[in-house]
Amino acid sequence: MSKSIFVSKRIKNFDKKIFVSGDKSISIRWVLFASIANGISRAQNLLMSEDVIAAIKAIKKLGIKVHLKNKICKIYGKNINGFKYKKNITINAQNSGTLGRLILGLLINTPFPIKIIGDNSLSKRDFKRIADPLSKFGTKFKLRNNKTLPLTLYGSSKLRPIKYIENKGSAQCKSAILLGGMRTNGTTFIKAKKSRSHTELLCKYLKLPIKIENKKNYDLIKISKVKKIKPINYNIPSDISSGAFFMVLTALTKKSKLTIKNVNINPVRIGVITILKKMGVRIKFKNIKTYKGEKKADIKIQSSNNLKSINCPAKLNAGAIDEFLVIFLVAAKAKGISYFKNLGELNQKESPRLKWGAKILKEIGIKTIVTKNSIRIFGNPNLMVNKKITIKNYLKDHRVFMTCVIAALVFDGKSTWCIHDKDSIKSSFPNFLKIIKDLNNENS
Repeated sequence: MSKSIFVSKRIKNFDKKIFVSGDKSISIRWVLFASIANGISRAQNLLMSEDVIAAIKAIKKLGIKVHLKNKICKIYGKNINGFKYKKNITINAQNSGTLGRLILGLLINTPFPIKIIGDNSLSKRDFKRIADPLSKFGTKFKLRNNKTLPLTLYGSSKLRPIKYIENKGSAQCKSAILLGGMRTNGTTFIKAKKSRSHTELLCKYLKLPIKIENKKNYDLIKISKVKKIKPINYNIPSDISSGAFFMVLTALTKKSKLTIKNVNINPVRIGVITILKKMGVRIKFKNIKTYKGEKKADIKIQSSNNLKSINCPAKLNAGAIDEFLVIFLVAAKAKGISYFKNLGELNQKESPRLKWGAKILKEIGIKTIVTKNSIRIFGNPNLMVNKKITIKNYLKDHRVFMTCVIAALVFDGKSTWCIHDKDSIKSSFPNFLKIIKDLNNENS
């Protein structure tokens, strides 16, 4: 039980400024791009979570030197073709879908088979969605049950460019194809449903041969063979997905204010902001800047007394896919019935999150109607939770854990929560509980 936490007291009101951890999506992409750059790349505020550490271990297995000291990470890239492929390499992606999927695009030219494994959660996730498009380049894959990890990649020295339609809104799939296209003679074409654009923005900043045409509901992307990548010095901005938990904590805590400093506000990552605003949360950006092609800002939030239900437009889903669990907590306190649709992608995450969202809401006494890809939430502004709640067996999904901590801290009543597997946060946000403790300390 030592790996569980118990919460029986609600959080006190606060007025604070905080920094959250470096952006996980950018951190992992920086590691991968730095590994194929010409020369030494440096990063500050790199997220030192299990997922990012797994990425560092992966490139080290491929012969890339990495040096960590005084919160600075240096990666000694050997150029686009600098990986040292050996026989019998196994890369452990741990819990990271981003690492496990993106690195496949970089490995499609390996002369030896490479095995990719992951933890119990990642090993249940769909990798066929990546293997299928990458196979079109000329590579081959062997997957367990033709779908999941462990998988073995068989590279090719005769890669060919591809044309691919990505219609799931998966940034990981799109990015893996872009990385594969960088290794291929000719031009690879992708028509991609709107999703996170960190990979494309980094390619543009590095002046790689990429062209992007933004349409209303999709992007047309062309990428050609890359010959050289300059070293990348990066001060990683804070992660908006990590910040979202504190936005909701503030919104649902009476007489509270919070500023989250230096947060990445990539336009396809701010769906959570748009949704919360529509629901009556008082939230705004300050000090907006552009850095390495990415937008960043301070985010200011105030507690909100008159929360409204929402019929959430599906077009906002891709920009809030990692934040819906905690958004559901706002819907629980809102007046009226909130409706979220086309959320099947939630069940492709570390756990079946749509099911877990409904389960958490049921535990606190909120009625829901759930289908395989939608949820209706019957909000109760006067919600009181007076019971003992135990959360376990959720595949150690870090966002389930953090959502439950926020719920335990904000909903009135005499509830006691026992939330198992607190180590789950090590994959994405190791100092989450420390920030919670600091916010709850009047003297901090």
